[in-house]
Amino acid sequence: MASPRELRRRIKSISSTAQITRAMQMVAASKMHKAQQATLLTRPFAQLLYRIQRHATTHAREFTHPLLEVREVRKRAVILIGTDKGLCGGLNTNLFRAASQFDPATTVFITAGKKASQFIARTGRQLAAEFTFTDSPRHAEARPIATFARDMFLKGEVDEVKIVVTRFINTLSQQAAVAEFLPIGEIKLLQIPGAETEAELAADTTEYIFEPNPEAVLSFLFGHYLNILIYRALLEAKASEQSARMVSMKNATDNASSLIKDLTLEYNKLRQGNITKELLEIAGGQLGNE
Repeated sequence: MASPRELRRRIKSISSTAQITRAMQMVAASKMHKAQQATLLTRPFAQLLYRIQRHATTHAREFTHPLLEVREVRKRAVILIGTDKGLCGGLNTNLFRAASQFDPATTVFITAGKKASQFIARTGRQLAAEFTFTDSPRHAEARPIATFARDMFLKGEVDEVKIVVTRFINTLSQQAAVAEFLPIGEIKLLQIPGAETEAELAADTTEYIFEPNPEAVLSFLFGHYLNILIYRALLEAKASEQSARMVSMKNATDNASSLIKDLTLEYNKLRQGNITKELLEIAGGQLGNE
C-alpha cells in the first residue's frame, strides 16, 4: 500500500498533466471550429465542380486529353495526407491502415504531413515527394501537390493516382477514405453528395456547346478541378485532425480527473486511518500510565 506522501506525489503529478491536457483541449477546440467551418464551406463548391467535370467530359464528343487517358496500371502514385503531430487518437493508425492496402512494389507515395512521411520511411515504402501544409490550409499549398502528381501521370511515370485522406464526418467521427485523382473521371471510391450516376449522365441528351472549343474549356477546367480536389482533401484532413485531438485531450482530461478523485479518496482514507491509529495509541498510553 502506498504511503500518504506517495499518494500526494501522484495526485500532484496527475493534476499537472490534467492542466496540460485541458489547455491542449481548449487550443484544439478553437482550431477545430475554424477547420470545420472551412471544410463545410468548401464542400458545396468542390461538389459542384465535380458535377461540372462529369457533365463536361461525358458530353464533349470526340474529345481526348492526356489527363483522361485510362491505362493498364503497372505503377500507381498515392497522395497520403496525414498530420504533423500525434495525440489525435487512432486517426493516423486508421489512415495508414488504408494506405497499407497498396502493393509497396508498384506504389510510390506523395506525402503531406510529417506523420505520413514518417510512416513511409518506417515501413520502407517508396517516397516520391514530401509536402507540408499549415493548420489553416491555403489553396496555394494544394497547387504544388496537384502539379507534382499531374506531371508524374503525364510523363508516364505512374498510370494512376489516388488520394488517401481522413474524411471529416463530425466532431466525434472521422473516416479514412480513398478517392480517385487521375486519370480524371468518375470518383467511385468516395461518395459525392448530389452527383449523378454514370447511367444518369449517359441518359442526359442535353447538347453542350463549348466556346471557343472543348479543348480550351476542359483544359482550363481540369487544372482548377485537380487543385480544388487536393485543397478540399487538405481541409478535410485538418478538420479531422483537430476534431480527433480535441476529443482525445478531453478524454485524457476526464480520465485524469477520475484518477485524481480515486487517489484523493484513497489518500483521505489512509490519512484518517493513520490519525485514528495515533489517537488509539495516545489513549492506550494514557490508560497504561493510570
